[in-house]
Amino acid sequence: MEKLNGLSHLYMMVFLHNFSSCMVAPAITDVTMGALCPGKDECSIAIYLTGFQQAMSGLGTLMMMPLLGSFSDKYGRKAILTLPMTLTIIPLGILAYSQTRRFFYLYYVFNVLFSMVCEGSVPCLSLAYVADNVTEEKRASAFGVISGIASAAFVCGTLSARFLSTPLAFQLSTLVAVIGAVYMRIFLRESLIDHNLCTPFISHVNPAVIAKIDCEKPKSDTQLFKALRSLNDLTSFFNSSLTITQAAIIAFFSNLADAGLNGSLMYYLKAQFHFNKNQFADLMVISGIAGSVSQLILMPILAPTLGETRLLSIGLFFHCIHMFIYSIAWSFWVSYAAAMFAILFFFAQPCIRSIVSKEVGPHEQGKAQGCISGICSVARIVSPLAFTPLTALFLSERAPLNFPGLSIMCIGFASMVSFVQSMMVRTVPPILS
Repeated sequence: MEKLNGLSHLYMMVFLHNFSSCMVAPAITDVTMGALCPGKDECSIAIYLTGFQQAMSGLGTLMMMPLLGSFSDKYGRKAILTLPMTLTIIPLGILAYSQTRRFFYLYYVFNVLFSMVCEGSVPCLSLAYVADNVTEEKRASAFGVISGIASAAFVCGTLSARFLSTPLAFQLSTLVAVIGAVYMRIFLRESLIDHNLCTPFISHVNPAVIAKIDCEKPKSDTQLFKALRSLNDLTSFFNSSLTITQAAIIAFFSNLADAGLNGSLMYYLKAQFHFNKNQFADLMVISGIAGSVSQLILMPILAPTLGETRLLSIGLFFHCIHMFIYSIAWSFWVSYAAAMFAILFFFAQPCIRSIVSKEVGPHEQGKAQGCISGICSVARIVSPLAFTPLTALFLSERAPLNFPGLSIMCIGFASMVSFVQSMMVRTVPPILS
């Protein structure tokens, strides 16, 4: 019962965090272009700034995710979750105050800096928290549920943005982010109290328990430097088994495609069909509802029957298809039809996480999820370098041929690589210690 209560508070925290961030997602394209290229439907500098932010975020999280995951194994999930839950409030507060060019640039700087630490850390640590409290045979379904909660928050946030003005959306988003951080600190219980925790940075763990734990502190700057060698951790982790290596390849190419699509799609739709905040919100609501149905209803039914590997291949196959449909969209309604494929392709990410989770022991869940987030960060570094110039070129007047969706089609080919690799995955019995 205590574990169920802990998971319910975690689900509420995830909902509030995603609700806050998704509320401003439909408006950020209009805010960016309004600050940089007012009155225009095509803006190369906005595309390049978005790509630069993705690359810097990926570079930062490449180093930070394995480190934060390992720290959460050592100091506790709740203590480390406090950092991203708090830092994400600041950039939102800046645009809640003003959306002029000066404040946009201030927001942009803080958002780039904080995303290098916070990007993906809440989902990563939340999955490790779930793995602490759920048995292996139920883990794929549990990971699907937490992704479904995030999708439900996505729907609620984008629906709110659909009916709120842009300034009010940012103000409400900031308030919800503050509520989420406070809720987490008050209600969420530490899931690793029975493990060998060191004294947490911020903790409610019983001091009598901590007093019995012998934790070595770094004795020199050299030892601290060694603790920060995240790249070595990544390399050793991904070489630990064939299944983990295959999962890392799948995670890289599927996130390469996701990052490319996220950085290109809105600018493509705005240039091609003159989408605005409300139409972006409609598109996101369709995708979010489909994803919620997929992860909260279908995945708990299909995962025990089909297994993670088959469900992973199904998700990645439709991931490719929906990108190809976007790339050849001949009317605005085709984009809405493509968004409905989310009911099938949202299987992929929870399945990857579940496969990796079962390959490591109970004391390495944070490190495992952090390393997978690290490889996803590498994809976010590479994606802007590969796809941002292509998107900017084919949406401009200098395009060598009239095919605005060419970059989206190339992104779909990257997703196809992950689908082909998923067909080769053969899971083995998990390591128990």
